[in-house]
Amino acid sequence: MASESGESNMDREMILADFQACTGIDNIAEAITLLELNNWDLVAAINGVIPQENGILQSMYGPPSQSEAADAAAGGAVPPASSSSSSSSPPSSSTSAFCPINPTSRHIVERQPRMLNFRVEYRQRSVELVLEEGSTVGEIKQILETELGVPASKMQLKGWKSGDVSDSTLLRSLHLPKNNSLYVLTPDIAATASTSKNSGLQESLNQNFMLIISHREAQRDYNLNFPGSRTIQEVKRNISDLTNIPVRHQQWEGWPASASDDSMTLAASGISHPCHSLSVCRRSAPANAQEPTEECADVHMISDSEGDDFEDASEFGVDDSEMFGMGTSSCRKSPMMPENSENEADALLHFTAEFSSRYGETHPMFFIGSLEAASQEAFYGKARDRKLLAIYLHNDDSVLSNVFCSQMMCADSIVSYLSQNFITWAWDVTKETNKARLLTMCTRHFGSAVTQTIRTYKTDQFPLLLIVMGKRTSNEVLNVIQGNTTVDELMMRLMGAMEIFTAQQQEDIKDEDEREAREMVKREQDEAYRLSLEADRKKREAQEREEAEQVRLEQMRKEQEEEKEAIRLSLEQALPPEPAEESGEQISKLRIRTPSGEFLERRFLGSCKLQVLFDFVASKGYPFEEFKLLTTFPRRNITQLDPGSTLLEAKLFPQETLFLEAKE
Repeated sequence: MASESGESNMDREMILADFQACTGIDNIAEAITLLELNNWDLVAAINGVIPQENGILQSMYGPPSQSEAADAAAGGAVPPASSSSSSSSPPSSSTSAFCPINPTSRHIVERQPRMLNFRVEYRQRSVELVLEEGSTVGEIKQILETELGVPASKMQLKGWKSGDVSDSTLLRSLHLPKNNSLYVLTPDIAATASTSKNSGLQESLNQNFMLIISHREAQRDYNLNFPGSRTIQEVKRNISDLTNIPVRHQQWEGWPASASDDSMTLAASGISHPCHSLSVCRRSAPANAQEPTEECADVHMISDSEGDDFEDASEFGVDDSEMFGMGTSSCRKSPMMPENSENEADALLHFTAEFSSRYGETHPMFFIGSLEAASQEAFYGKARDRKLLAIYLHNDDSVLSNVFCSQMMCADSIVSYLSQNFITWAWDVTKETNKARLLTMCTRHFGSAVTQTIRTYKTDQFPLLLIVMGKRTSNEVLNVIQGNTTVDELMMRLMGAMEIFTAQQQEDIKDEDEREAREMVKREQDEAYRLSLEADRKKREAQEREEAEQVRLEQMRKEQEEEKEAIRLSLEQALPPEPAEESGEQISKLRIRTPSGEFLERRFLGSCKLQVLFDFVASKGYPFEEFKLLTTFPRRNITQLDPGSTLLEAKLFPQETLFLEAKE
């Protein structure tokens, strides 16, 4: 039972992969849901997603429906499900465009390894890879190691939608679309550029260049300052704004030979510093664009004739495509967009130039850049600056293209309205490679629903104008305008989309203003809180300094008191003993009044030095340096006498009353 379950899961994985390859649905959950609705019948699921032009394909898992049986009985065109491959009719072109299906196969779709395309960017290089989905990420690194000369161990392969993956990861497990873009990072490998050259170029990039540009038709000079980091293409766009000469129609003189690429910076272009002179004028139209050949003139005459002539045109072997200028004759126009263009900006420049050459200069201003850049420009600015995104899809194989472009897209009212309210981005889906590239871009930016919507339109329903509005979480297609419309109807649908957008924009502006007001209040509160914290910090620091100073002073005071106490004790111990009153020697009895009003009394020998008296007073806490000892009458300052003289010599005998007074 375990082996049967494993085989069932493997079959479902194969059916899921085939279903995604046929329908282009990249969302795994959506694909599984559609398959489960059809009980994992691959053909039924494909028929439910992709309408077939020549009837619904048959499945081996069930008999044909009653309607199919009736059709088979009436016309005999629908073969039974059990017919052999030799008797079955070939699949229709619409079916084969998506997936080759063999009705007699056990698994319906012949199992082929699914190939994945990778475009890998590394610094200034780009590598194109094609691998089976059974390959691993490590195999990609091994191929890149050979192509780029970078060790695989030092590569960081980025760009996976699922985040970073290990080298052993199978590509099949990542559920990747057919076309993928990755890039390589090598943080451990420095760029191999000359240090001196880089420093000189960096210095030039920081310099300013004065370009003296002469507009020859207007006979006017422009003195423009540009930084060295500005590209030649940006300079040409600025001149286009000043002179109204589109970049593609500008003819320049004065650029050095080294300025061969418009993407070069002025610093690297080789122009003179600090000033460089250039001249510009409008490029004259080529002669072959002015004078059509006789063959082309004949075709135009047929297409301009009356309706009766159209009815008879088949008699002369002229088909509809030739009548509308869409045939394969020599007068067919060049494609609107080249195949396999390296980047979207170059493709859009070519598209704009070809559109102008076909239909004139009056047309919408097509955004030059990627679809992602156009979306950013339209949706992700401030709410007041946002616009709708108009995606114009051109198809030269549709007979409606010429009429839609010349009469609708080039109408003054439409051009003005689109320019004011829309970001207009264009793409040509005539070539299958360009169409596949568009579908990949739409899936990436708008989801598979938009991609499937574009798939459902047939060639004769083109061109299409998709009106896309950006929302908070996703982008929404408001309207899909087909080529079979009129100017008035086109304008009404554009205005209707604009009304929906304006209502949404007003809500976004209100929300943005409220958010900015809240952020302003929050910033003010944060600033007030910061100032309060700063004031508290300064107050706390001042208090801490004051407390530290008090502690220091208290410590000093204690040290001084301890020092004084030590001195006092030493003096007290050094005093001679107090003589007795009955001793036969001359005794002087002194009575000393302190500043506090207390009296100190002691007997001294008359032969004692005054220093002994001073030491006694100091031992009681009144040092000689701070206090002076005075007699009462006559008033004398004893401390000014010689400390070596005796009490008898100082006339402090037999008794005397003294008082202490603090020195000033």
